[in-house]
Amino acid sequence: MAKREKKTVITGVTSEGADRAFAEFATADARISKINADMDVQFTKIRDKYAGELAQLEADKVKAFDTLQVYATENKDVLFPKKKSVDTVHGTFGFRTGNPKLKTLKGFTWNAVASVLEKLAPDYIRKTIEADKEKLLADRDTIGEGMKDYGVAVVQEETFYVERKTEETES
Repeated sequence: MAKREKKTVITGVTSEGADRAFAEFATADARISKINADMDVQFTKIRDKYAGELAQLEADKVKAFDTLQVYATENKDVLFPKKKSVDTVHGTFGFRTGNPKLKTLKGFTWNAVASVLEKLAPDYIRKTIEADKEKLLADRDTIGEGMKDYGVAVVQEETFYVERKTEETES
C-alpha cells in the first residue's frame, strides 16, 4: 500500500504570493530539465566512449562461447560421462536437457496422428478429436516403440550454456 502524505491546505494566498510560488515552481522545473539534459549528454558521452570496447567484448564473448560449445560437443563422451556440466576455474559449462515434447514423424500431421490414435488407442484422443499430446507424453515409457505406429516420436533437445563464476564481496 502506498504511503500517504498529508498536505496542509494553504489559504489566503495573495496574487503576489501566487506569482512568487509560480516563479519558484518554474525555476525548479527548469533546473530539473537542465540537470536531466546535462545527465543525458554525459550518459551519451560515456556510452560513446565505451561503445567500441563493448562491441569488441560482445564479439569476444560470442567467439569464446562458440569455441566452448564446439569443444564440449566434440568431447561430450569424455567430459560428460555422468554429469551434464563441467566446473572449471572460470565457471561452469555443459548441456541442459529440455522438457520432453512430441514431434510428428515425417509424413504425419497432428490430424493424421489423431486419426490413427482414434482407431488404435482411443484413450489418447480428446473429445475434440485431437491428439492428447500430454497423455502420450506422460505414457511414453509404457507405449515404447508403439509410438511409431501412432506416427509420433518423443524428442528432447539439449541447449548449451556457460555460466561465469562471480566473486561475492563481503559487506
